[in-house]
Amino acid sequence: MVILIIILTAIISIIALNNPLIMDKLRFNAYFIKHNKEWYRFFSYSLVHADYIHLFVNMYVLYSFGEIVLTLFKFYFGGKAIIYFLLLYIGGILFSTLVDFNKNKDNIYYNAVGASGAVSAIVFSSIILYPGGKLFLFFIPIGIPSAIFGILYLIYSAYMTKRANDNIGHSAHFWGAIFGVVFTIILKPKFALMFLEQLKSIF
Repeated sequence: MVILIIILTAIISIIALNNPLIMDKLRFNAYFIKHNKEWYRFFSYSLVHADYIHLFVNMYVLYSFGEIVLTLFKFYFGGKAIIYFLLLYIGGILFSTLVDFNKNKDNIYYNAVGASGAVSAIVFSSIILYPGGKLFLFFIPIGIPSAIFGILYLIYSAYMTKRANDNIGHSAHFWGAIFGVVFTIILKPKFALMFLEQLKSIF
């Protein structure tokens, strides 16, 4: 399932990067969603990316953490694992744009692309499920404990969202992460207790 999402996203992203008309039609634009009723943009924006580096980073992170989440979902939920995984991913796509939609629904110039919100949901779901894991960023050999990375990531995203002086959707990162945590715990509230127990053993 993770590989299929990556292949589909990569193909559409590459096509869009070479065809501005397709890119314009698929990217998130709150104004067109509200005024032209183009509701599909709530989801289609996740299939296109700003450039090849943006695409590679998102798909690399999705591959790294998506397989962990899917494996653990299969362990806990059996045959429902794929459905729950898709709900997590698609929910992250939608939920991560709601704040930006409300903020920019009358701003025709605001656009956003990328699967970052959905990927953040996957990453933070994995943190809840396996906080003892470590993240290796940009091939640095020293791993950062998942739980610590999660806290720092949320603080950084919230800070950058308030500054809003770049073209990166930090708000989508933040709300995608929040969705990943909440959705995972809703699926099995016991995950919250397991998360705290694992944190005690780590620290």
